[in-house]
Amino acid sequence: MNRRMVLVVLGIAALVVVAITQYANKEADATTTGTKPKAGYPAPIVALPDLQDTAITVGGSKDKLTLINFWAAWCGPCELEAPELQQSFKKYGDKLEILGINATSYDRERDARQFVVDQKLTFPILMDREGDATTKYKVSKFPTTLMVDKNGMIVERINGIITEEDIDRFVRQYADANPNG
Repeated sequence: MNRRMVLVVLGIAALVVVAITQYANKEADATTTGTKPKAGYPAPIVALPDLQDTAITVGGSKDKLTLINFWAAWCGPCELEAPELQQSFKKYGDKLEILGINATSYDRERDARQFVVDQKLTFPILMDREGDATTKYKVSKFPTTLMVDKNGMIVERINGIITEEDIDRFVRQYADANPNG
């Protein structure tokens, strides 16, 4: 009985050590990146190439609000929201930067490029070929959109289709209500 009790105690101690180690590793990951990709946290900073292979920085302080939209060419909901994103880009170009990030590591680049042509998208499209941005922003569903204020802080995260009404509200709430901040 004594031996059995010792084994039980050792087993419980081992489980506690494993749990503490896993928790510490998760905390260390959050600390080293300095970000959590949700409202109230800074948007992760990553540089991605656009369709002409010019590096564009996502995240950080900007002169405008930023809408970051993760999408894939095979994604039906992404196709549904594309015209509304384009319309909002035309409507709010002076107040809002729209960045479309193709999850190229989950997509085919030629399909993504054809999607841009078919949808007549004129806002910047970035290619996440290595999946760096998708990983840093913890995107697992498409489309996923993050609204980022001028200070580089995420103010909203929308998993699923974003509507023109959502974007109108975002601009009213964060640009029109606070034009200097």
